[in-house]
Amino acid sequence: MRGWWQELAGLVLPVDCTGCGAARVLLCAGCAQALSGAAAGCVRPSPGPAGLPVVYAAAVYEEAVREAVLAHKERGVLPLAGPLGAALAVAVRAAVRVGGAGRELVLVPVPSARRQVRARGHDPVRRIALAAAGRLRRAGVPARVAAVLRHVRPVADQAGLGGRERRENLAGALGVRPGGVVRLPPGARIVLVDDVITTGATLAEAARALRAATAAAAVAGAAVVAAPPGSFVRNRSTTRTEQRSCE
Repeated sequence: MRGWWQELAGLVLPVDCTGCGAARVLLCAGCAQALSGAAAGCVRPSPGPAGLPVVYAAAVYEEAVREAVLAHKERGVLPLAGPLGAALAVAVRAAVRVGGAGRELVLVPVPSARRQVRARGHDPVRRIALAAAGRLRRAGVPARVAAVLRHVRPVADQAGLGGRERRENLAGALGVRPGGVVRLPPGARIVLVDDVITTGATLAEAARALRAATAAAAVAGAAVVAAPPGSFVRNRSTTRTEQRSCE
């Protein structure tokens, strides 16, 4: 019920821009531009965890973008799933261009812990993934969401943890739901999606879980809505290995 009331309130009540506070608009033109995907690029956290797929992000995780992501995730501003999903769709298309196109896209959202879903009243990553898949289909790209991942053991809150601690916290924490493999046909292009990439530990663990269950190396693309600025490859000096990983 909490999620239903949040969505209704977001549709009928006047709000201020979640990015900058401009009056009576969910997302003003300037903040919407920050989420347009014009700044999309390859992301490689440094140091990156083993097994991390090629990741593209639509925007830097700062200012208006950060406010929009947090408003959707933590404050239940559910209509923001539309613009966030549009941004994710741009990142997904950038990711699949790297590894080939023309096949069905299956967006696999990183799962939220049950306690987080209960506390928030919704699953933010799944909601954004559904919006992104809808945007892709309207553009003529065959895409669907398969929420096949789950937590197989409890994990600690990631806030405040560094890269090594996050990898240790998440090691072996995810698995594919019973029957989930049939929703990942061999010919499909699997794209792991999340709202924010920080150290890459979550996406690397999700990729490991999918590869272990499907015995496929097709988990070659991952896309996110936003990322810390320092992890965008174009924003720093890169090694040849990092450059090749984004080609």
